[in-house]
Amino acid sequence: MASEDVKTSESAVSTIVNLAEEAKLAREGVKAPSYAVLSICKSLVAGGVAGGVSRTAVAPLERLKILLQVQNPHSIKYNGTIQGLKYIWRTEGFRGLFKGNGTNCARIVPNSAVKFFSYEQASKGILCLYQQQTGNEEAQLTPLLRLGAGACAGIIAMSATYPMDMVRGRLTVQTERSPYQYRGMIHALSTVLREEGPRALYKGWLPSVIGVIPYVGLNFAVYESLKDWLIKRKPFGLVEDSELSVTTRLACGAAAGTVGQTVAYPLDVIRRRMQMVGWKDAASVVTGDGRNKGPLEYTGMIDAFRKTVRHEGFGALYKGLVPNSVKVVPSIAIAFVTYEVVKDILGVEIRISD
Repeated sequence: MASEDVKTSESAVSTIVNLAEEAKLAREGVKAPSYAVLSICKSLVAGGVAGGVSRTAVAPLERLKILLQVQNPHSIKYNGTIQGLKYIWRTEGFRGLFKGNGTNCARIVPNSAVKFFSYEQASKGILCLYQQQTGNEEAQLTPLLRLGAGACAGIIAMSATYPMDMVRGRLTVQTERSPYQYRGMIHALSTVLREEGPRALYKGWLPSVIGVIPYVGLNFAVYESLKDWLIKRKPFGLVEDSELSVTTRLACGAAAGTVGQTVAYPLDVIRRRMQMVGWKDAASVVTGDGRNKGPLEYTGMIDAFRKTVRHEGFGALYKGLVPNSVKVVPSIAIAFVTYEVVKDILGVEIRISD
């Protein structure tokens, strides 16, 4: 019995040692294949939950932004953020504030997964080439290189999930008078595919892809560059022991999101308008005598820009910017905090932008 107890104790010690070694390897970045897969899955779950919670929290502002972007300038329903939200509440009720949010959340998980994974791979590849070119193995990514890696990630993620974003826009602006009545994301995708063809799922794709270059690229570049600056310079005593507080990280993310969305916003407006071509109550053209002629038809991105500015002025490219800006800070704040909480619960060791 004693020998069996000794063997059992040795086995338990051996198991503990093995687990400790695996944990040590995990902390050092040397992970077994199974652990790596599990870590990636946990990261995706954490990112998905964070994205879904943050998007749901600001869903009314997101819907109002899209409605402002595509509304007919000769039949104004939404004059601002407060008035617009009150109008939606009065005409459609509480559920109207969250119309299209299910589809929006459904695309967050794959979009975030592809975006962050693509950024990881792109940044590693770009850094490797940069180190080889400079001959300096200690070289780090510059803000410009981070911008390039973020742009690659944004393009890949946007292209992979664009059909879902397209039908989300239609579900968001759908009313009883809309040409199609979609019951949900799957029904919308199948209806567009059947009635309008595969190309319809990618209407507005070009301005979307062009838009994510400054948007996602600047998000990563500004966020990481601000973090590096705060850690290395330690201004105002904000950083101690090279660790950023949650508040400081949120401030970095808010600054990055604000810069990115402001630069890319006109392309987002054009994308929405191209997606809504042929829909009642969308932006329309006006004749010389000032009468509404009917829905605008765009032949492409440049034509959409030209007609929008000609008929509605340059300011039309920034319709909905206020509610979009208002939702940037709380959205990023909630996403970061939620991600950190879920990450701690699941034991995820990969940071958002490492």
